[in-house]
Amino acid sequence: MEYSEVIQLLKSKYNSKNVKGLTKAGINPQNALGIRIPELRKLAKEIGKNHKLALKLWDSKIHEARILASMIDDPEQVSERQMEVWTKDFNSWDLCDQVCMNLYKYTDFAWDKAKEWTERKEEFVKRAGFALMATLAVGNKDIKNNKYLQYTKVIKQGSTDDRNFVKKAVNWAIRQIGKRNIGLNKEMIKLAKEIQTLDSKAAKWIAKDAIKELQSKKIQARLKKKK
Repeated sequence: MEYSEVIQLLKSKYNSKNVKGLTKAGINPQNALGIRIPELRKLAKEIGKNHKLALKLWDSKIHEARILASMIDDPEQVSERQMEVWTKDFNSWDLCDQVCMNLYKYTDFAWDKAKEWTERKEEFVKRAGFALMATLAVGNKDIKNNKYLQYTKVIKQGSTDDRNFVKKAVNWAIRQIGKRNIGLNKEMIKLAKEIQTLDSKAAKWIAKDAIKELQSKKIQARLKKKK
């Protein structure tokens, strides 16, 4: 598919009801068409990997076109500069998370950027760091525990950030890492308990919620089976 064809197709799927519903979900409705993720995944499958088209779709500034771009881009062709440019454009949690899940986690820069971005000031750039940690914790079966434990210091530092989209991503990172195996589960519970002692409402919420899930019977039973 050519760029103009894809844009025309996306615009034809505009759904005003869905766009109105984005705000309720905490999603920025700016330049949005209200197209659901399953539809975008279906279209991405039809298009296939196309780095040049992905770059053009991102430059369109259309919300769903940018999510689609993350689905069709080739991680082997993604540069560090591209990741920086795209990440600075993040203006919504869903765009941030989709790009991390669909594309960033497969690049050569993922592990370093996860740490680097958590030390930035911009809300969605900082979120991207923790969101990337969370997505890197899914799959990647052969990755050693130490790769994840390198993030404990920045996770603790980020836990006092009371901005909604940051604190939720910090919580997400702790929970996802802690669900990988029993060893990381113990380490993340330990970390969460340290965070719980900090003089911060955000930190206490992050810790309480993470501990509740990581110590739950469901998670503990699943991790014991994986031993």
